[in-house]
Parts: sequence; structure tokens; C-alpha cells
Amino acid sequence: MTTQSLPNDVNEFDVPQERLPRHIAIIMDGNGRWAQRQGLPRIEGHRRGVKSVRNTVEECARLGIEQLTLYCLSSENWKRPRTELDFLMHLLEQYMIEERSLIMQQNIRVQVIGRRAGVADHALREIDKTIELSRDNTGTCLCLAINYGGRLEIVDAVRDIAGCVQAGQLTPDQIDESVISEHLYTRGMPDPDLMIRTAGEMRISNYLLWQISYAELWVTQKAWPEFGV
Repeated sequence: MTTQSLPNDVNEFDVPQERLPRHIAIIMDGNGRWAQRQGLPRIEGHRRGVKSVRNTVEECARLGIEQLTLYCLSSENWKRPRTELDFLMHLLEQYMIEERSLIMQQNIRVQVIGRRAGVADHALREIDKTIELSRDNTGTCLCLAINYGGRLEIVDAVRDIAGCVQAGQLTPDQIDESVISEHLYTRGMPDPDLMIRTAGEMRISNYLLWQISYAELWVTQKAWPEFGV
């Protein structure tokens, strides 16, 4: 029996490479509800969710997806119990340490968007190490949205642009869509062409408000710990 390899521009689903999305953005929802259905503490849902992150990142890298952006922590999530937030910071740190070798092996480049203020120092240290180590990788770009909010991103962009105008580097008449895009956290990234939300909620939750203007939206009833399993 002989086997044939697939052409470089076709995957096992028989989808030409040019038909695959360049940028997939995911709202990873439902960890807590999944845990409650299993009779487990909410934090166990987050722990199980890390496995779905690993599976999704590996699959995107294998398929040659250019960009994957994951909504890890909203700027509005700080209202959660302190114990849960501390656990999330620990998970971020642990993920960076445990997945670093695989990230390098799969040629993945890591980026982070969002405000650094409030993120635990021990998590930031490991995040920064992974960003620096993977800086020259040329495969899938894994972007983690941490302490991120779409409105906050636009506010920060407006402040930057106002500063440029005040410094005489820009006039109000020169401000257009491209100028705004260049001052967003996602500058230099392609806009998402597919946004996925797990756990069935039909809303975008302040995620990439500017960038998803033309994205296809797909909502699955599966909670994040069940996604890609």
C-alpha cells in the first residue's frame, strides 16, 4: 500500500491554504459553567481550559494560521473573587513556563495586548521571557489578550493620537482609519476574519471592537474546556 502526501497548499480537510482564515480570534468562555456542571470548583474549569488552549494553538500552527488571538483576561474581570484572579495569574505563569519549549519547537511567536497594570509581576516575568525568546519565530503568531478591553484600547489610541497632534507630529486632518489602526494595541496585525465564541453567548464582550468590523462570527454551544477536545 502506498501513501500520498497532501500538496503544500491543501490540508486534510481539502481546504486550499488561501481559503483558511489569516487571523482567528477566540472568546474562551464557559470555564466556570463547565466546572459547575461537573460538580467542580470554578478554578478547575480554568485549569481544564488550558488544555483547550494547547490543542487550539497546536492545530493553528499545524494548519499554518498566521495569527491566533485569545481573550485570556478582560479588563472587566477584576471584579471576580481574589482567589480566582490569583489562580488565573498562576495559570498564566505556569503556561508560559510549561509551553515554552513547545512554542519554540513549533516556531510560534508570542505577543500580548492589553494593559500591563494589575497583571501579577510573576506572570509578567514569564510572559516577557517567552515574548523575547520567540521574537524571531516565523510561524503562527499567538497573541494573548490580558487585561484587555476594546473600549480601553480605543481610549489609549485616542490619547496617543492627541499627543501626536499636540507635539505637532500630526494634524487633525491627517487622522484617518489607518492612523487609528496604527495606534491600537494590534498595530501591524491583520484584522480577524473569523471570531469564535464558546459557551453559546451571542455577544462580543468588548473584544477587538475596531478590528472585527468585517469578521465572520461563529458561536458554539460547547464551553471552552470542551472545545477542540
